[in-house]
Amino acid sequence: MTNSIQEIKNADTIFIIGSNTSENHPVIAAIMKQAKRAGAKMIVADPRRIEMAEYADVFLQLKPGTNIALLNGLMHVIIEKGLQDENYIKERTENYEELKELVKGYTPERVSEICGVDPEYIIKAAEIYGEAPKAGIYYTMGITQHTTGTHAVMSISNLALLCGNVGVESAGVNPLRGQNNVQGACDMGGLPADLPGYQKVFKPEVLDKFQDSWGSKLSNKVGLTITEMFKAIEEDQVKFLYIMGENPMVSDPDTNHVEHVLDHVDFLVVQDIFLTETASMADVVLPAAAFAEKDGTFTNTERRIQRVRRAVEAPGEAKADWMILMDIMNRMGDETRYSHPARIMAEIVSLTPSYGGVSYKRLEKESLQWPVPNENHPGTKYLHKAAIARGRGLFMPAEHVASAEITNDEYPLILTTGRILYHYHTMTMTGREEGLNKLAPHSYVEINETTANKLGIEDGDMVKLYSRRGEVQTTALVTDIIDDGVVFMPFHYSEGKANILTNSAIDEIAKIPELKVAAVRIEKA
Repeated sequence: MTNSIQEIKNADTIFIIGSNTSENHPVIAAIMKQAKRAGAKMIVADPRRIEMAEYADVFLQLKPGTNIALLNGLMHVIIEKGLQDENYIKERTENYEELKELVKGYTPERVSEICGVDPEYIIKAAEIYGEAPKAGIYYTMGITQHTTGTHAVMSISNLALLCGNVGVESAGVNPLRGQNNVQGACDMGGLPADLPGYQKVFKPEVLDKFQDSWGSKLSNKVGLTITEMFKAIEEDQVKFLYIMGENPMVSDPDTNHVEHVLDHVDFLVVQDIFLTETASMADVVLPAAAFAEKDGTFTNTERRIQRVRRAVEAPGEAKADWMILMDIMNRMGDETRYSHPARIMAEIVSLTPSYGGVSYKRLEKESLQWPVPNENHPGTKYLHKAAIARGRGLFMPAEHVASAEITNDEYPLILTTGRILYHYHTMTMTGREEGLNKLAPHSYVEINETTANKLGIEDGDMVKLYSRRGEVQTTALVTDIIDDGVVFMPFHYSEGKANILTNSAIDEIAKIPELKVAAVRIEKA
């Protein structure tokens, strides 16, 4: 997030796109509702009439896979009506003329045909966003899990820059992270091209710094993403796979293909707190300690570094992740020993400029938002205040491109997937809670009333869904919150797996699969 969670309270406009905020980020949604009650305007764009749509001044119920067209349409209207921030554009951005030329073609009428949204709603949303002194955009995987996901994020950046909303308090571009330490994992080098602090492995000066500190020779080659790893396993280029705290047998697209890959790899190690569907396939399972069983830090969605303290002892042979990794490292010949996570943080601080002023002593009294360049720095509430980090904000115009898989006579419906309030990710933890299982006991598919009527399906019927990758049986939930021709399934459940159906086609830039759009057909079971 370029901005902080509490800044939402003072926003003039909140634009939610591709995020079921009240179910996936309920604390943040509560703050958004407070802002709305205080006078903020709200725009919501989603294929489903989610709860946040009830608070919206404008609800844009768009067809899955059409985010870029919608964003271009909003920018078209803003420029046509002269609502762009000309001074900001001139002083802090570049490549504006190219963006202006591209969005000329995205009239509200054309965008309406692509997205299925009333042109008047597009105009109204553009006016609300364009006229707001402080407008924040909030998005999640409804934006990124498409073959055009990277360009959709760029389009969000374009919109924010167009109206001068980057480097402004209570505004900005704010991706809401899906799990509690996704930001921290990325910060620490959990990306194929990065060492900690987003320092690139292919830069000689970066590699020299880390090699000198660690006393080891490091590769300067960019690594593989998950989707690339799976392909490399099939081609016998990767023989060993180590999975930590991830359950791809439920969370990844095309489950039958995932199972084939995990069967094919020579040696599979899974490190987790429970014996998940993926861990059940492993050659070796390493039992890890849960969050309340270890000391350390998490860095959350607003870049806030938070101290975690052990409350209970880990059961059996379970150990903190860092201890397991250190044991393996020592057995492989590296003699480095850490006595406590505070020692690891001290090493992070010495190598990672954005964490340069962090220490456990400070974290005992406060949480800090990076960048924290030195020990006297209070942390950074919002980014790009003085200037855009790269110098000038770069407009990156993008055309609308259809999803990798479109409907036809055999597969006439669009399937989109997501999360629900009562379960978390692959239910590794929430699936063991009796109360939550009573509230959300089984898989289901949301079907529009008109679609259901055409197919002779009634609420509660058992149905079968088919895609080009497989079939799944689940329960029909007939509803009016989703459009005719579109169906929705939560992906949490290991029985009635939505991801048997989803498409593994990827965004060629970020390598993220298109989990949000798949062509399916439904029959009464």
